[in-house]
Amino acid sequence: MSDRLSFGDVPRRGPRRRGVAATAMLALLLVACSPGSDGDDVEGSDGARGTDGSSVDPDALVATVSTAQEGTVVLDGGDPGTLGAATSAHFFAQAPVVVLTSAEEQLRAASAAVALGVPVLVDGPGTSDELARLGTEVALVVGAVQDPGIDVVVPADDAELASLVAGEAERSAVGPDDQVQQVADLDQASPVILVPDGSSGTGDDGTGDDDATTAAPAPSDADGSTEPPGDGSTGEEADRAGSTAGPQTPAPLESDRDELPQTAPPPPLDGALVLSTGDPAQTSAVGTARAAGAQVLVLPEGDPGATSESLAAFADAGSDVTSLVGLGAEFGDPDSLDWRARAAATGVELPGGGLTALPGKTYVALYGTPSTGALGVLGEQPIEQTITRAQEHASWYESLTDQPVVPTLEIIATVAAQEAGPDGNYSNELPVEQLRPLVELAAEKDVYVVLDLQPGRTDFLTQAQIYEELLRLPHVGLALDPEWRLGPDERHMVRIGSVDVEEVNQVVDWMAGLVQEHDLPQKILVLHQFQIRMIPGADDVDRSRPEVAVLIHADGQGPHGSKMDTWRALQNHAPNVEHWGWKNFYDEDVPGPFTPEATMQVEPTPDFISYQ
Repeated sequence: MSDRLSFGDVPRRGPRRRGVAATAMLALLLVACSPGSDGDDVEGSDGARGTDGSSVDPDALVATVSTAQEGTVVLDGGDPGTLGAATSAHFFAQAPVVVLTSAEEQLRAASAAVALGVPVLVDGPGTSDELARLGTEVALVVGAVQDPGIDVVVPADDAELASLVAGEAERSAVGPDDQVQQVADLDQASPVILVPDGSSGTGDDGTGDDDATTAAPAPSDADGSTEPPGDGSTGEEADRAGSTAGPQTPAPLESDRDELPQTAPPPPLDGALVLSTGDPAQTSAVGTARAAGAQVLVLPEGDPGATSESLAAFADAGSDVTSLVGLGAEFGDPDSLDWRARAAATGVELPGGGLTALPGKTYVALYGTPSTGALGVLGEQPIEQTITRAQEHASWYESLTDQPVVPTLEIIATVAAQEAGPDGNYSNELPVEQLRPLVELAAEKDVYVVLDLQPGRTDFLTQAQIYEELLRLPHVGLALDPEWRLGPDERHMVRIGSVDVEEVNQVVDWMAGLVQEHDLPQKILVLHQFQIRMIPGADDVDRSRPEVAVLIHADGQGPHGSKMDTWRALQNHAPNVEHWGWKNFYDEDVPGPFTPEATMQVEPTPDFISYQ
């Protein structure tokens, strides 16, 4: 749970913007539940109103939605049953009626739950506890489940299910890849029973077969396992009795009632936005969220800022969001999701689209420093022509990949020096104001920027902090060049420098904090290397911070065979690093730099390609 999310009055920055109205998200406090009646009769809630605001029968049963829904939370159960129970606990304080289903029948069950305005639970180990917490007395059963120990109503087919839920509710067939989105789009004012396309529950017209049964035997858990048999014996007891039978499907249940108690949806929950990856295992959880009145947005990438399209969808979700819920581990921990949402709310996009730097993009960079061509091609022309040249280099790769190709500048901000200088660190730090014109022009032209550090006898973090003002810009990342990191008594050109993992991780942590503090998109951290000793523990660099995409950049030069040997050696040294970069040298590579086609045939395909 996180209490940092605040969409309020965030200044817009950068060249690419999307309008996102300001909202506020504060700390999430889950309301303790109140149990239902212990008697034979189930009492309704006072003041129930229909989804259109009209009055409903005062005797109708209405579930109680948890009202303290502010903040950011990620719900991840690992299976439909656990996730469904967690979602029910988050959104509902009390529910005299629920829908109880198997993992295989989540689609029908979720659509029924939305129409009724009640939670849907997937039968599993935690079902009994959640039923007790909710004070549930009646369950509408869809699929093969264990006896829940309360009254059940079991429809014989889709027609009866539709009749139980909403008189003659419409029935609609849904394909397997679209079921979560279809549940997310359901409207309580127009009840629909969703059935799997081509299943035994649909007729030739795709609207449902009256003879199909919704209570057909099915495993109770997503992995195919079941609870103990309906006779109450445990697997252990069966073993003692000498049985060799495997897990058994629960016996079909019979209705204890002819019909459901009269129900009405609760007043819709205001300000709640639920994010789903669209995984079918999340169908019941999405149904519960919609039953409570929450909006649901399907983001297959698990990130509001993954693409321009996901950013636009997130912006369209509305201006009154006060609670954000991610379904599944793909959304990270609450703090990470909180940060991604705040960054999305700024309306800024990275060059290439979205707020995620890597994966999903290919960067093609000019390397060097402004005002001199001695250190690379970046400084061989005025800054306007530098931008044009970077765009030209990137265009060479556009037909070679399906990913966006991002023109990039890698600017040497601190230059290794032969003399100690006034500060004694053998490094010349270019002033921020000298770099600003090129950095700001890059922003205007959708060009990414990486500031490269050659720190001499100082440490990387100290030098990075000099450029914090520029690194607070969304389109600016950082590069560390250990070749030029000296020990206390070392000098350049005598031996190749190196850096330990602890110092690199200090930079990772500082950058991640900067991103969080200023609601920035993810940043790239490039680690230059052409010998293993330059970063002895490269595989242990902290890559757990989603705010920072760590990339090892292979700087080998010379004959093509030697470059490939360096590439393979570095990867064998850091096999767990996800992102890699490649450098083409105009003068040092023999017989010349790799062509774009040859560069993209290197395995794994480089994410960051630079030219020097």
